[in-house]
Amino acid sequence: MKSIYFIPLLALIFVACTSPIKKGKVEVLKTFPSNFVQSRNVEIYTPPGYNPKISYPVLYMHDGQNVFHPETSTHQIDWGVDEAMDSLVNGGIIEPMIVVASWCVPEIRWNEYMPNILSTEEIVKYPFGFMNKLNDSALLSDQYLKFIVTELKPFIDSAYSTKSDAENTYIMGSSMGGLISLYALNSYTGVFSRAACLSTHWHAFDGLYIETLKSTLPKAGKHAIYFDFGTATLDSLYEPYQLRVDSLMQQKGYMQNKDWVTMKFEGAEHNEAAWNERVHIPLKFLAGKQESQ
Repeated sequence: MKSIYFIPLLALIFVACTSPIKKGKVEVLKTFPSNFVQSRNVEIYTPPGYNPKISYPVLYMHDGQNVFHPETSTHQIDWGVDEAMDSLVNGGIIEPMIVVASWCVPEIRWNEYMPNILSTEEIVKYPFGFMNKLNDSALLSDQYLKFIVTELKPFIDSAYSTKSDAENTYIMGSSMGGLISLYALNSYTGVFSRAACLSTHWHAFDGLYIETLKSTLPKAGKHAIYFDFGTATLDSLYEPYQLRVDSLMQQKGYMQNKDWVTMKFEGAEHNEAAWNERVHIPLKFLAGKQESQ
């Protein structure tokens, strides 16, 4: 596990020319329909110089209202993924990539993002502190992933110029979004090849999901996974859980700094401001050019 302090994105990017940074574009699709989950907004970032004659990898993200725009973000601070992508692409550090960010429905966020590993009867046995996070006792993560894989992804692949294979399809999120990202990779190994899980909320239901990884985590070879956590606020709870996950990663044959990374950020809190500061790191892990990884 790497323990590091925040390194500003600009310190990692050296652009030889002084020309202005070319910017990508963000399109908002209002109330995208679904047969599996409630309709929601979906935002699509296309990279600088997007060309429909060229095919691009695609990154799927959760909590989409927090990804690109501070005015829609829960705490008025967004991840700044579009700015980070623009800088990384202009700096030649990562391959140009499309980013698809689906908004969450706040009232059922836990229902949709908590991996579906408990029955209704089992859920009610847990302390109220966990139950209080659920709108009701039904976990909806399987339906949410069906929405992404069977409805949203086919639309994106038809409407945009994408590389639709698993090798070029990634998924990323933070907190509960980190859990659902790993669950997506484990559930659809033929759809996603890489996942980035920031400040993963292993604490949910007492870390029960970690136990399932022994049988569901794919063996090393075709997949790559990024984990990180901070040491302040809610993130301060995660290190013991992450160490258990790191041990499982080793057992499955993953190699640190090759197809798996776990990073510890001293002093980082559990919020969008912290993820904004370091989002360039998982983006580079997911789509970095070979020579820059």
